[in-house]
Amino acid sequence: MPSANLTRSIASSRTIGTGLIIGALAVTLAAILIPVSLFGESSVAQPRNGVTDDGGGTVSTQYGPLTATDRDFVRKVRLAGTWELPAGRLAQERDSRDAVKTAGEHLIEGHTELNRRAEEIGRALGIQLPNQPNAQQQGWLDEMTSAGSSAEFERVFANRLRAAHGKVFSLVAQVRAESRNSMVRSLATRANAIVLDHITVLEDTGLVDFDAL
Repeated sequence: MPSANLTRSIASSRTIGTGLIIGALAVTLAAILIPVSLFGESSVAQPRNGVTDDGGGTVSTQYGPLTATDRDFVRKVRLAGTWELPAGRLAQERDSRDAVKTAGEHLIEGHTELNRRAEEIGRALGIQLPNQPNAQQQGWLDEMTSAGSSAEFERVFANRLRAAHGKVFSLVAQVRAESRNSMVRSLATRANAIVLDHITVLEDTGLVDFDAL
């Protein structure tokens, strides 16, 4: 009988030991998977300092090295044009004040030029560019289109566009200071002047809510 009890004791110890090992493995696996489930598998590709890494790394071109930041910048320039050009046209079509119409004219002129430059760079450097606004930008355009009065349109127009230009301004400066690609640097130089001009004419409308910014 003692031998039978000893056998059962050993079996029980083995069962407990196996359970502890399985439990430890489960805890380890959970520690690995929880960050993925919380933040998603794409967490490593989330924008850093406003820049989205496309995973292409740095490549050599005849105009100098082309980084992920360079490519992201060119795409953002083109993306801005997909909604800021229509916004500028809306300012011309609506019964807007002269200052708002002037801001609209500057948007049209500036982004027509930046679109052309971005498309030339895209072809030369093999960068695929967006051709339509993203969901957020389309939402801003929809706000302007559905504005029930001229005053409401002007408020939305001035504040949405001023906020967007303020956000991109720091990226333009970063690319101009850091890029070693001559084509991208040239685009950043021109974009810096145009974005600053747009910020100025939008503020000149007197409609910008700086506290909200």
